[in-house]
Amino acid sequence: MKGHRREFEPIGREQLLQELVHDSYKAGHKLPEPTLCPDCGAVFQVGRWVWGTAPAGAHEARCPACHRIHDKYPAGFVMLKGAFLQQHRDEILHLMRNHEAKEKAEHPLQRIMDIVDSADGILATTTDAHLAHDIAHALHKAYKGELEFHYNKEDNLLRATWAR
Repeated sequence: MKGHRREFEPIGREQLLQELVHDSYKAGHKLPEPTLCPDCGAVFQVGRWVWGTAPAGAHEARCPACHRIHDKYPAGFVMLKGAFLQQHRDEILHLMRNHEAKEKAEHPLQRIMDIVDSADGILATTTDAHLAHDIAHALHKAYKGELEFHYNKEDNLLRATWAR
């Protein structure tokens, strides 16, 4: 259509799925199946990490999420700011943990690494950029406020800031 202006579209989950750079936390080769993560118990089978049980004698290798946790190298940051945060801190943290539990049940590599208080508010780090995006979006949907995303393609890193 001539003269039709395209509206602003926030970053979507599907945009984060396109791997534009090499992620050093993904295996460079196919792991033998089944492979058990000795840290969390996730099992690599049928080409992906899932929750389940591995047979005795299964190959062992650390999953990408546990590898990131061990290295203290998050893929996502969610910064929470504002007076509203201080007034509803427990409720907001509960929403974040519930969202993580729901995602982690289906996707073992999506986990919150840490939630720490900072001078500006609360900083949550995640093992996956998608989880950081989804948590920030869930906060915005539930409580409104201002939401910003900064995605660094070269480092496969998402920084989300939510304030109210």
